[in-house]
Amino acid sequence: MTPILESNTAEDLYAALPAALRDKLALYAGLLARWNRTIRLVSAHDVPAIWSRHVMDSIQLLPFLPVGLTGAIDLGSGGGLPGLVLALASGVHFDLVEADARKAAFLKEAAQATAAPVTVHAQRIEAVSLPPSRFVTARALAPLPKLLSLAAPLLAPGGLCLFPKGQSFDAEIDEACHFWTMTIDTIPSRTSPEARLLLIRDLRPKETSR
Repeated sequence: MTPILESNTAEDLYAALPAALRDKLALYAGLLARWNRTIRLVSAHDVPAIWSRHVMDSIQLLPFLPVGLTGAIDLGSGGGLPGLVLALASGVHFDLVEADARKAAFLKEAAQATAAPVTVHAQRIEAVSLPPSRFVTARALAPLPKLLSLAAPLLAPGGLCLFPKGQSFDAEIDEACHFWTMTIDTIPSRTSPEARLLLIRDLRPKETSR
């Protein structure tokens, strides 16, 4: 088990990161803060807490990447959270899907500056053409029922979704269960006591009566 897997808190996660990775993440965080002055990538009041509120919140997903994963998809990547951060931390190639041209431009600059193994797709999620992946993630994109509709076409058989969610996660799960069957684990967030990571397997739509 790696030190990151053994870590229990955001501080532990940070301490477990290799120095070279911390340097790349610091470069990324600086770019994010600079671009955020003209493009809303994160909430303005979150900028002083980019590390704890955003970078480490993304890093905590790292232990849940499937073993042997070679490619993953991040939907509505925005400022690169969590996809670009996970690509840097894991070395796994991520396809970052972001329809907003300005945010896509930021992602391309951040990827170039940090040498992140990502491909940026400046397209709507519904229009992107990608091979199905074993791992699909998204953060702060949409309520769970909509999120599953977006993720399902891009999810390979036997694949999993991992979605960080806030305090309304229970209500979102209840709503999603009207339309989808799935195996779902709710994992406490290491960065916010009210939040959960939703780890979803065996996703398939429910048959609706005509």
